[in-house]
Amino acid sequence: MAAGWQRLAPHPNMSSRWKKALSVLGVLAVLTVCGVGSFLMVLDEKKGTGAQANSSPPPTATPIDITTREVDPKPLTANEVFPGKQIVIDPKKPTEVYTVIKPQVLTDCRAAASGQISKLITDLGCSQVVRGTMRSPNGAYLVTGGIVNLDTVANAEKAYEAIKPIVDEGKGRFLGYAPDRQAKKSITKPLALASTHAGWNIRGHYLVYCVIARSDGGEIPIGDPFAKQILFDVIEFYLRGKVLEDRASDPISPDATPAPAPSATN
Repeated sequence: MAAGWQRLAPHPNMSSRWKKALSVLGVLAVLTVCGVGSFLMVLDEKKGTGAQANSSPPPTATPIDITTREVDPKPLTANEVFPGKQIVIDPKKPTEVYTVIKPQVLTDCRAAASGQISKLITDLGCSQVVRGTMRSPNGAYLVTGGIVNLDTVANAEKAYEAIKPIVDEGKGRFLGYAPDRQAKKSITKPLALASTHAGWNIRGHYLVYCVIARSDGGEIPIGDPFAKQILFDVIEFYLRGKVLEDRASDPISPDATPAPAPSATN
């Protein structure tokens, strides 16, 4: 049974609850400042905004719509999600890498989860799951990170909201991928046998998730900072911030020049 879970706040769409909370905080902040101070604060803010707008660099990529599989029909591949044997999170620490053990492409989405989560993602139009198992930088954890290809952003949002109560009630979970788990010396067996932590988030019509187990098969304490860091690294930084960011943007060549404006005619 899973030892813990973490549902990461969807980004960049901020929840209405947080929007309301931030609005209240903004009003309170203004009310606590005197009139002159408020004027100066707003004036400085406008100046800063103008300066930022004037000095903003040119765009480096053109956005691509990934809100539905209809407009984003190309399937994910193992090479797109896990193109190398190592994943570097911090370029300043090139030796602290996640080592990719083995990627896998599933066309039967039910194999990526158990119980009601398996049924949920199937009912919401899952066409494939691309997942891979890695070893953490310190070697103490085994990690499976995956992307579930759903048909629309609306269904991805439904999955995001529905998974928590399923996990809370013990009616389903994401499954770690343990290649060759039947082998006596398989290093990935803890992902299939041990207590795990899991996290998930969404981007476009994709659901992203991560499953973690200790390499020694031991329990992961609730609130383990290393587990939280792994969830952030794999879900937010890599799968959402790198793999899906690349899919959602078309880089603009620095050598590209804008087309000349048409000449005026009399």
